[in-house]
Amino acid sequence: MESGTDTNKGQGDQQSLTDIQLSLEKIIQHQTPDKKPWYQNPEMIVAFSALIIGIVTTFTSIYSASVDRAYARASVWPSVEIARGYGYDSFKYIVSNNGTGPAVIKYAKVTHDNKYLSKWSEIDVFKEVTQSHLGKTVLSAQKTITPVLYKGNKVDDILKTDNLIAIELCYCSIYDECWIVNRNNNPELVSHCEIASSQRFSQ
Repeated sequence: MESGTDTNKGQGDQQSLTDIQLSLEKIIQHQTPDKKPWYQNPEMIVAFSALIIGIVTTFTSIYSASVDRAYARASVWPSVEIARGYGYDSFKYIVSNNGTGPAVIKYAKVTHDNKYLSKWSEIDVFKEVTQSHLGKTVLSAQKTITPVLYKGNKVDDILKTDNLIAIELCYCSIYDECWIVNRNNNPELVSHCEIASSQRFSQ
């Protein structure tokens, strides 16, 4: 009886070992393999490539839009200059826009011997000049206006007075980019045109 019992016991132990072995084999067969690095995963490579392409496309679009805006501004860029001309019997001031777009003149500032003027007739020798409006106007590209024109025999007197006259204009492009220019003709970029009413030249 004992011999039979030992035999059954040995067979049971062997069966248990067999069951464990089979269980281990199943676990090994169904075990999730270790994850590969992302750069060895085709799906991750495709997704990463798409991300890079999207980023490059976005930055290219932004740069292209910036270039387009810069080109648009350059195509309508105003450039105002102030000059004078005279002969033995004539004198004039000339304001010209040598840029590629219209200049919106916001204000004019004129001083004589450091005193602000509101009109040319405040200077005695300028009471005989022909005037055109300067203070607030739109000057088209490649257009010139003559705010002061004199014909007569007092040119020498006007030239002496002219040495004491300062002229400043503030003008803007259609994109509201603004500059201040004086008779030195070196435009200075400003955020906007602003002037006190007591300093504004009205003609």
